[in-house]
Amino acid sequence: MPSIGKTMLWTTFLCLLMASSSGGAPLNGATGARSKVLLISFDGFRWDYDRDVDTPNLDAMAMDGVKAAYVTPPFITITSPTHFTLLTGKYVENHGVIHNMWFNTTTQERKPYYMTQFVNEWWDNGSLPIWITAQRQGRKAGSLHFPGTASSYQGERAMVSEVEPRFYNYSNETAWRESVDKVMGQWFGAQDLDFVSMYFGEPDATGHRHGPDSPERRAMVRQVDRTVGYIRDSARRHDLADRLDIIITADHGMRTVLRNGLVNEIILSQIPGFTFKDLSFHLVDFGPVGMLLPKEGRLEKVYNALKGAHPNLHVYKREEMPERLHYANNPRILPLLLISDPGYVINGYVPLQFNKGEHGFDNEDMDMKPFFRAVGPSFRQNLEVGPFETVNVYPLMCHLLGIKPEPNDGHLDATRHMLVSSDDRGTTVSESAVSHVFIGLAAVSGFLVVVFVLATSRAAYRKRKAIKR
Repeated sequence: MPSIGKTMLWTTFLCLLMASSSGGAPLNGATGARSKVLLISFDGFRWDYDRDVDTPNLDAMAMDGVKAAYVTPPFITITSPTHFTLLTGKYVENHGVIHNMWFNTTTQERKPYYMTQFVNEWWDNGSLPIWITAQRQGRKAGSLHFPGTASSYQGERAMVSEVEPRFYNYSNETAWRESVDKVMGQWFGAQDLDFVSMYFGEPDATGHRHGPDSPERRAMVRQVDRTVGYIRDSARRHDLADRLDIIITADHGMRTVLRNGLVNEIILSQIPGFTFKDLSFHLVDFGPVGMLLPKEGRLEKVYNALKGAHPNLHVYKREEMPERLHYANNPRILPLLLISDPGYVINGYVPLQFNKGEHGFDNEDMDMKPFFRAVGPSFRQNLEVGPFETVNVYPLMCHLLGIKPEPNDGHLDATRHMLVSSDDRGTTVSESAVSHVFIGLAAVSGFLVVVFVLATSRAAYRKRKAIKR
């Protein structure tokens, strides 16, 4: 009997081991391999842009995956800060890329968006984008045209990268397809990358030029939709569909600018008591947010002149900024901040902005909310979820890649319900795997019953035989 007991224990252990290995958590429900991740941003794609345009490919993506009602970007709702939030999971005051423009308050120098991409210290100031984190943990990463791609971080760059040339045509659909083919065929295919971030500069440019309610914007949304279809077809052509998780979102939305005599425009030079002579440096004429550095001893004078001077202009000392905006606790942010109401822009000496659409407004404004879609082996199908903040996209991507995230302001709990199934260790588990576990346990239980019956019968047989002797 003791030998039978040992046999039963070893058999039980082996069966449980087999059950756990056969049913336990393949990293990709279809192939058993860890999923690759593609993050795509269509700049300025507002959450409701698919409502007045036929978008069959975005609709199909929602049926095959996950659609969010909308997502909330960080403040300030402009391109570079919001994209770096996607890459780091941090609010703007915590990652430090506070504006599209690099500036120097001493020399008065400012660099426009494209040139700021090459100012390394603007980007590399303590926060690591997901490319670097992934590479340090054994993954291979790349980035195409995504803001921040041109810089290195603590001496490291994305393993594979491409920065758009100056004066690049962001609306060229042929170039879009060539980029998709490169990412799918060469980067994910031949070079076997695990993560790629990819950026398209539309429909932002069209929304600025023609306005978010224009026929030109609707035509550009159709182009985006065609490209989404091309992206998914390309994934299938390169045998990536069963192992590639695709997340498509945007940095911010777009709002119609109010002007042309319809409103009382904000022009700082016309405000009584205010003069640019009291400033050492300023960033205005760049949308609905301005920053001012008053000369020494003149902060209160400038503040009092502007405070309440226009019904649609809000003036804050840096320490007075609403905490929910997370846009104060960084030394790069200047002492005085100006924020206009939705639809209004801030002009300095005279109106210089002629865009029909603009962004940069309070991130609670619904017109600033971007869209969100996700599809792939790790995501549930035909699921619509409520809104969440874009700081939560970073921990989701780290989870999908199986890497440990850097400290960030997001949380996986905000997106965990989108996944097929998951445990706290960060492994994606398919529902069939769970059923395999139960089947294995049932088999073990049945085997133990048989062993017990055989052992009992053998003991009874020996006992009867001994009595006869």
